[in-house]
Amino acid sequence: MSVAFEGGCFCGEIRYLAKSVFDSGYCHCSMCRRFTGCAALTWFSVAEHDFLLVSGVPKAFQSSATFTRYFCSTCGTHVFGRDSRIVSAEVGFRLVSIGIGTLDDPDLVRPQFHEWWGNRVAWFADHAALPRLEGGTLPHPSKRVPDDA
Repeated sequence: MSVAFEGGCFCGEIRYLAKSVFDSGYCHCSMCRRFTGCAALTWFSVAEHDFLLVSGVPKAFQSSATFTRYFCSTCGTHVFGRDSRIVSAEVGFRLVSIGIGTLDDPDLVRPQFHEWWGNRVAWFADHAALPRLEGGTLPHPSKRVPDDA
């Protein structure tokens, strides 16, 4: 049985289907940080021939000479990007990179590595020691205790 990786933007205007996962990771490059507003983008890639845009017309933004990012013009969600290059002669096809957070079930894909690690924000590696809050109600900072306390 094959798994369908379905997802889309926040408002639902853009929907996609990925029929496979080629690879997955965290990207720490400055372009991904700026485009998403996050310290790192979690992404997975799919062979271009296994990616289907089901609904919506995303807006395109060419962020580098070889990479175009696609986002929803209504809600602003950065949904996916396309590399104009073929990955390598060994692989033989182009990739579409999709934000893991746009999946209907983001638990289906786990990041496998960190790319552009040398460009990470300095505090990224310290995140494991931070207090963990189960919900969205934030206690006063003076009342928080580390997770391992």
